[in-house]
Amino acid sequence: MRMLRIGITGPIGCGKSTVAGMLAERGARVIDADDVARATYQEFAVRDAVVARFGESVLLADGSIDRASLARIVFADQDALRDLEAIVHPAVRPRILASIDAAEARGAPAVVVEAIKLVEGGLAELCDEVWLVTCDAPIQRGRLRERGVADDDAERRIAAQRHLRDRVEPVATRRVDTSGSLSDTRRQVEDAWRDAQR
Repeated sequence: MRMLRIGITGPIGCGKSTVAGMLAERGARVIDADDVARATYQEFAVRDAVVARFGESVLLADGSIDRASLARIVFADQDALRDLEAIVHPAVRPRILASIDAAEARGAPAVVVEAIKLVEGGLAELCDEVWLVTCDAPIQRGRLRERGVADDDAERRIAAQRHLRDRVEPVATRRVDTSGSLSDTRRQVEDAWRDAQR
């Protein structure tokens, strides 16, 4: 029997990592696309393409990419965000595919791909299920504030993702609303996990 593949997506600050962590507690192997993307910045080709497009102002003193500086640029400019995705996504996808294969080879009961661009990046089509994780807007903003994200930066990031739900809703097989308590979220995840295993 093929390993269950679950894609998790949703807007920033809505609890994707929390939901993925709960699935990891049940033995699922979690692949965080943002972590994979972060690793690709160390590849010379990706780093050089980012610098060519955005300039040396996105470099730290050690020559690595300053992700915070880059984020301020791309979340304020949709064209810049598309350019960055065009550079990074082709390097991310093969790594995610390799991680899925490795999880299957190890006999994991499931693999979870956590990705903000799950649908746009073509990763949803690799998954048996797509879980859309959402929460109420005031809670989302509060969580970003708790992470130390300045209000103006949070608003830029939220605005950059304003159509995410519309794009994901047609392919979402399950919805997890994390607006309530952690125990409520856990109950939703347990129910969805049980249903997905059938």
